[in-house]
Amino acid sequence: MRPNASGPAGAAVIVAVVAAVTISAGPAVRCAQAAGCAPTLAADPRLGDVAPETRLAWIDARLALARRSALAWSWAWGGGIGLSGVASLAVVPFAARGDRVDWYTSAASAAVGVIPLAVAPLAVIRDARELHARRSASGPGFTPGADVCALLADAETRLVRDADDQRQQQAWWFHAGNVAFNTGVTLFLGFGFHHWTSGIINGAAGLVVGEALILTQPTRTIDDLRAYRSGDLAATGDGSAASLAWSYVSRF
Repeated sequence: MRPNASGPAGAAVIVAVVAAVTISAGPAVRCAQAAGCAPTLAADPRLGDVAPETRLAWIDARLALARRSALAWSWAWGGGIGLSGVASLAVVPFAARGDRVDWYTSAASAAVGVIPLAVAPLAVIRDARELHARRSASGPGFTPGADVCALLADAETRLVRDADDQRQQQAWWFHAGNVAFNTGVTLFLGFGFHHWTSGIINGAAGLVVGEALILTQPTRTIDDLRAYRSGDLAATGDGSAASLAWSYVSRF
């Protein structure tokens, strides 16, 4: 007598078979999804052949290095300019009343130099921290069901944004603004108070510091984006495995 496939036993067998197929197919589906993620930016076709996990780890590590450079640059310049402003204010009580405006102007100029560093820091400082946090939230590697391609797309977006931000920070209008501001300082003291000597000193010093600030701004991410687009993730000068692994866990 043939067993009744429509009975309880038959139903149990069917459920078991379906469950087994689903369980065995799950990893395969996830592997297929993780096997390749099309780049979200214009890039060499070779980039698409690199495993998504490798690309994501590379971007995470490179932005970590860029963040460290940006923080060092910001703190060094912010601290130095800030101290010069405080020093100018400290001189005020000992200066002749007619000369105090020179020192107040110097302190105000220093404040103008520090405020952008505090209010509008380089984008990579925030992006590197947020990307690392998002990647860490998925646990070691990638947890089952994690949308690897979406996370990689976000990382690529941040890489492009941070490179553009660094490029913009050295655009011609920043140099023009620096010249205009410090020329204004000179004219303010010269025409306003007939302090041409101190006006020229303040303006010239501010111009030199402003240009140095612009020209020493980190541009690491610009090179990283170029290397990433080329598909050669070993193209960056200090992209050794050891340095990438170290930068991955530092500064967070």
